[in-house]
Amino acid sequence: MATATTYGARAHARAQEGTRAEAMPVVPASAWPAPPCEAGHLVWAETVAGGNYTHKVLARGTELRLTDLSGDACAHLLLFAADRPWERLNVADTVKVQWNAYLGEGQLLLSDQGRVLASVIADTSGRHDALCGTSGLVRNTERYGDGTPQSPSPAGRELFKLAAAKNGLAPRDLPPSLSFFQGVEVREDGSLDFTGSAGPGVSVTLRTEQDVTVLLANVPHPADPREAYTSTPLEVLAWRAEATRSGDPLWNATPEGHRAFLNTAEFLAARGIA
Repeated sequence: MATATTYGARAHARAQEGTRAEAMPVVPASAWPAPPCEAGHLVWAETVAGGNYTHKVLARGTELRLTDLSGDACAHLLLFAADRPWERLNVADTVKVQWNAYLGEGQLLLSDQGRVLASVIADTSGRHDALCGTSGLVRNTERYGDGTPQSPSPAGRELFKLAAAKNGLAPRDLPPSLSFFQGVEVREDGSLDFTGSAGPGVSVTLRTEQDVTVLLANVPHPADPREAYTSTPLEVLAWRAEATRSGDPLWNATPEGHRAFLNTAEFLAARGIA
């Protein structure tokens, strides 16, 4: 089809309607071919290519499932309170308050206000990291020859900047991130051991405990020793569910977590939300 004229270009563009690429968002999400649960309704369905990013504002009580489709995805995650971006994921408190540097089912993702932004309710991977953050421009340029967003080897922080800008956030708003599907363990001497992936098809499911802005960058882990920039597609699905409430086993699993949920409930009650 000729595209040398405006009419030809328009006809060519319109002919693409309904085309599905390997990595793309599905709009509406309800058109996704395999909903994750019969009781819920999909609000986000997307496959994120390696070296790419995505973002979404999710309501409280949404369940968000990330799946490493081919075994070499690495989902770097940032969370912000949706209408209060100064309240954001605090990785240091997430680790410190829960006495645990390793993410997994039952862990809470805490804000810098001592409140729960999201909880991890399922995990079939067990290969995650709360210590290293994501990759940066300088390091990627040294390792791969380029780290800019449009290059073949974009850095995670550079992609986070783009996702942040689309949500009214600036580079100064970006804290350290968590990463899922590429693990790191601490050796006895304090050095880090990259444990890599658990393989294709594994997933982790989060439940939002407040309205949150989600930023995701799918890029290689900064400790990945492979010379080649290796990053494969990440599946992102989210559906409406229920937030954690008093009496839920997760609410009372630990004294520290209980306090964080109480802080969250008090804040939401004062705003007339819960």
